[in-house]
Amino acid sequence: MLDIQLIREKPEEVRAALARRGIDPPIDRILETDSLRRGLLTEVEGLKAERNRASKEIGKTREEAERQTRIQQMRLVGERIEALDAQVGRADEGLLALMRDLPNLPDPSVPDGPDDSANPVVRTVGEPKTFDFAPQPHWDLGPALGILDLERGVKMTGSRFYVLSGAGARLQRALIAWMLDLHIRQGYLEQYTPFLVREATLFAAGQLPKFVDNLYRDHEDDLWLVPTAEVPLTGLHMDEILDAETLPRRYTAYTPCFRREKMSAGRDVRGIKRGHQFDKVEMYIFCRPDDSPAELDRMLADAEAACAELGLAYRVKQLCAGDLGFSARKTYDLEVWAPGCAEWLEVSSVSNCSDFQARRANARFRRTSKARPEFLHTLNGSGLGLPRTLIAVLENYQQADGSVLVPDVLLPWMGGIERIGPPAT
Repeated sequence: MLDIQLIREKPEEVRAALARRGIDPPIDRILETDSLRRGLLTEVEGLKAERNRASKEIGKTREEAERQTRIQQMRLVGERIEALDAQVGRADEGLLALMRDLPNLPDPSVPDGPDDSANPVVRTVGEPKTFDFAPQPHWDLGPALGILDLERGVKMTGSRFYVLSGAGARLQRALIAWMLDLHIRQGYLEQYTPFLVREATLFAAGQLPKFVDNLYRDHEDDLWLVPTAEVPLTGLHMDEILDAETLPRRYTAYTPCFRREKMSAGRDVRGIKRGHQFDKVEMYIFCRPDDSPAELDRMLADAEAACAELGLAYRVKQLCAGDLGFSARKTYDLEVWAPGCAEWLEVSSVSNCSDFQARRANARFRRTSKARPEFLHTLNGSGLGLPRTLIAVLENYQQADGSVLVPDVLLPWMGGIERIGPPAT
C-alpha cells in the first residue's frame, strides 16, 4: 500500500512514478475521496466533542425542563454522528478500493522499459556448459531415466502436473534440504509455515485482490493455498511492533506453491518448466527502512551463492519499471543455463518491497522504547525455485550414456546415490 500522505503532498511525483509502470493512476479520485473522508472525520469528531461537553453539563443541570431540552438536542447530535460514522465508513471503503490496486513505486535506480524485453543483464557468471554430444532436454532425459513421469501426472490431475519417482524425487528433496541448510548458514532462521492462509494474509503480501484469479481457495473455510512462502512469511509479523534491536529478521522457509497459471502450448511450457504446483525455498527479511538497500544486495548474493555452489552458469537481470511485480520497488532475477532446453531459466526473483507490504500488514517497529512506530521494510527472494533448478541440474550434469551425475553439494542427502542411471531392464 502506498502512503496516502505521499500522495497528498506529491501527487504529480506519484503519478509520474506509476506512469513508468505503464499505469495511469486515479490520483484525482483518491485525493477527492481522501478530502471528503477527512472533512467527515473533522465534523464527526467535533460533534463527539460537543456531545461529551454537553453530557457533563447535563449532569450539572438542576432545571428539569432545560435538562430535557439538552437531552433531546444531544439525541439529534447522536443521530447525526451515527449518520456521519456510516459516511466515514463508506469513504474508508472507497479510499481503500482505490489505494489497494496501486502497485509500489519503482525505485529511481530501476531502468525504464515496458516489459521483460527491456530488462538489462547486469552480469553473467560462468560459461554455459558445452558437450561433445547433443544434450537432451529434461522432458526426454527424465522419462528415459525413469525419474519423471509426465503421463501419470496428467492422468491423476490434469495438464501441467507430473510425478517424480525414485532418485528424481530424492534429488528434488535433496535440493530443498540443501538450500534450507545453505540459507541457515547464511544467517536466516528457518520457519515451517502453514500452506493455507487467510484472505488478510494474502492482502498483506499484495496477492489480493489483484491476483485472485491465480489463487486456489477452499470456499468452505475461506482459506487459500499459498502461491509462495512469501505470503505466510509476510504475515508472520502482521499487526506487530518490533524492537529495532531485533532487526533485521531474516527468515527462510520451504513450501509447496499453488498457482492457477494461464499457459499456452509451445516451447515456453514444454516439460515441467511451468505448472500449477511447484516447490520453492524462500528468503524473507524484515528490516529498518535505511537498511533495505544493503539487505537487497545481501539477499541477491545469497541467491547467487546457491547457483554457484551447484556449479550452474547463471546471469543476473534487473527488472525494468514495466516488468516489476506488484509489491516490488526494485527486483533482480537470476537465470540459470539449461543446455537441453537451450535457454536461460529463471530460478529466483529478489525484491525490495520497501514499506509497501508492511503497510498492508501493519507491521511496524520502534527505534527506541518511546519512539513513534514506523513501518518496516520487507524483502523477499527465491532461494531457489523448483522445478527449474532441478531441470538445470539434470541437463547440466547429464553424461553421454544418458546418466546424470549428482552435484557434490547434494551427495549428503542422496543416500549414497552419486549417479542416476536408467532403470534396469
